[in-house]
Amino acid sequence: MCGIIGIVGKEEVAERLVDGLRRMEYRGYDSAGICTLHDGRLERRRAEGKLLNLVRVLEGDPAPGTVGIAHTRWATHGAPTANNAHPHATGEVALVHNGIIENFKSLREELQARGRVFESETDSEVVAHLVSEQVEAGKSPEEAVRIVLPRLRGAFALAIAFRSYPGMLIGARLGSPLVVGFGDGETYLGSDALALAPLTQKIAYLDEGDWVVVTRDGAAIHDCDNQPVQREVTTSGASAAAIEKGNYRHFMQKEIFEQPTVVAQTLHSYVRQLERKVALPQIDFDLSAINRVTIVACGTSYYAGMVAKYWFEQFARLPVDIDVASEFRYREPVLEPGGLALFISQSGETADTLAALRHCKAEGQTIAVVVNVPTSSMAREADLLLPTHAGPEIGVASTKAFTCQLAVLAALAAHLAVRRGRMSASEEAEVVDHLIEAPAALNAALAHDEEIAAMAHLIAPARDVLYLGRGQDYPLALEGALKLKEISYIHAEGYASGEMKHGPIALIDETVPVVVLAPSGPLFEKTVSNMQEVRARGGRIVLISDAEGLAEAGEGCLATIEMPKVHPLIAPLVYAVPVQLLAYHTACAKGTDVDQPRNLAKSVTVE
Repeated sequence: MCGIIGIVGKEEVAERLVDGLRRMEYRGYDSAGICTLHDGRLERRRAEGKLLNLVRVLEGDPAPGTVGIAHTRWATHGAPTANNAHPHATGEVALVHNGIIENFKSLREELQARGRVFESETDSEVVAHLVSEQVEAGKSPEEAVRIVLPRLRGAFALAIAFRSYPGMLIGARLGSPLVVGFGDGETYLGSDALALAPLTQKIAYLDEGDWVVVTRDGAAIHDCDNQPVQREVTTSGASAAAIEKGNYRHFMQKEIFEQPTVVAQTLHSYVRQLERKVALPQIDFDLSAINRVTIVACGTSYYAGMVAKYWFEQFARLPVDIDVASEFRYREPVLEPGGLALFISQSGETADTLAALRHCKAEGQTIAVVVNVPTSSMAREADLLLPTHAGPEIGVASTKAFTCQLAVLAALAAHLAVRRGRMSASEEAEVVDHLIEAPAALNAALAHDEEIAAMAHLIAPARDVLYLGRGQDYPLALEGALKLKEISYIHAEGYASGEMKHGPIALIDETVPVVVLAPSGPLFEKTVSNMQEVRARGGRIVLISDAEGLAEAGEGCLATIEMPKVHPLIAPLVYAVPVQLLAYHTACAKGTDVDQPRNLAKSVTVE
């Protein structure tokens, strides 16, 4: 969630540190700060709120130096104030930290008993004091870090600067990502390759438990046993241009409109169009032997998993369990031999999902992951890596990552069905044909952008909005409600259409818009009956359907949104577009911060 960047450089670093933070704004944050080393001093500058506030602080009080660290914070322990902003510092040490130190309270009490004085409410400051104590006692920075790291419980990525050692930084990671970048006479630390994209394309990913000493000459990496190790240096491919909005008003708008392209790119990796077959990456286990699938994810990725549950059970006839990652381990799930545990995450670093993955691995499950970052922790720990090819997603509210996840999951469902003998070659060919149609159908859905924008003012004044759907459209109703909540701050809930009369119908009156996702087909008549229940109580309906559905049930609606007529397999991808656009234009009408909505982070790396 938070962003870290560190530079051991040849030239002044403050401006480049701030630029690195700017490239991580998409992660979500509520304060920011930097610390440079200059003439034997730690030059620390911090500010509450947006990065612009830190820039203003630096304009009035520059931070000179060729070595420094910087951070954007998303508040966990302590309010989002300048005092709680990173870097945290003592007389000898400054550090930035992503993650949570779970045993910080006992460590803080221990430090206070020895006379250490704290200036913040954060868990992170205890690490600064622990390291500082060791340095003040005469230990080298390396010795200090070796002593302190084993005392920390929880998750962390750390970048530490030392007043008396101005030519180095030390980084460490456990449960939170950190990369090392290599330049010409400069070395860098960053939360991800994107933060370092303008500085270098040569990076190395630290493994779990690694710590690293960074100097101008390079990086000395040690593993969790303090043994020197080499980590592969790769070319990141992260592009500085990837985080430009171009002609779009917001990143979210740009990413919504990129979906036909990125879904096509993703499908290209999973279907052989000429042969009309589904293809997965090479694997060394037998998919046909899988007897159960356990899907684990959070937020939007969880709703993608809900759609996949329909597909896996319908096509492959595989029983599927699905859990939100934050609850999964705590219900003590029964994981029998022969199971496939499938994890879905945009970043591949989501703390709850990563912890669930490791639990399933320890229980002997085969691990598959659907991720947008093929170098992420989840990707590196998987038996089967299923990358999406959405490219960097900057808007906090996920859009193109969701539809690319659906594309991969549809291909996986078909492949499982073929391997289990549940789908014939002709049926597989039909599935491939429909998947290939998806990008064009997404383009057709996007063609209704202007009419959705024109009706957004009907939704913007609402305090509550309900979304309804049946079958595969039920997860889309949940996703639509989530999108509206995330960026417009309107309370919204998604329900299975048939569940309205079991409680939620009590909420219906003339002030509550009800968004109904109902493509024509076998379930359409039942959904129309649910719409009548809403109308009878004064509810105002926004119907999203194809031309046939609108002709049958569109009369008397508050508004209608026409979608192309598509096969049910790709309907979830196509119907994601109108709920995304409706949320986007409603948020624009309300004037909220679409790309960086309040209180939210892009990649949640704490439990």
